[in-house]
Amino acid sequence: MPKIGGAMPRSQVRVRVTVNSKPYDRTVPARLLLADFLRDDLGLTGTHIGCDTTHCGSCTVLLDGVAVKSCTMFAAQADGARLTTIEGLASDGRLSALQESFRRSHGLQCGFCTPGIVLAAHELLQNHPNPSEAEIRAGISGNLCRCTGYQNIVKAVQQAARSGGKK
Repeated sequence: MPKIGGAMPRSQVRVRVTVNSKPYDRTVPARLLLADFLRDDLGLTGTHIGCDTTHCGSCTVLLDGVAVKSCTMFAAQADGARLTTIEGLASDGRLSALQESFRRSHGLQCGFCTPGIVLAAHELLQNHPNPSEAEIRAGISGNLCRCTGYQNIVKAVQQAARSGGKK
């Protein structure tokens, strides 16, 4: 095997992460994408893979509270981090206030993009509890929805903000 930068390439790496408040310690291929780690290794299939290029945002998760696109990030890059997937927003089988506002406001249709948009909106509400419509649109702008036209998505985030429902 050829040397790269003076070191032998490593094919496996150890990843220690906390996902949805549960710790995991795994050895994974060095080039395993975070989205594949979450879906295939941990069984958290709410993280969707839509484009593999970060354009659609369906793979959005929270890494230490910041929305990131998991389809172009290696699992090894998340070592030591706290991750939240869409499954981590619900508690005791109950939807979070934000998820509930999406349900009540019809902020989804096919649902494929919804987990990523909800997590991007969650980050927005953590940092801006009372965002304007423009701030909401900017906050979710890294996520594409091919069904709704965004009006009900914005309405859902506004409703969650009014109720103080970040979580």
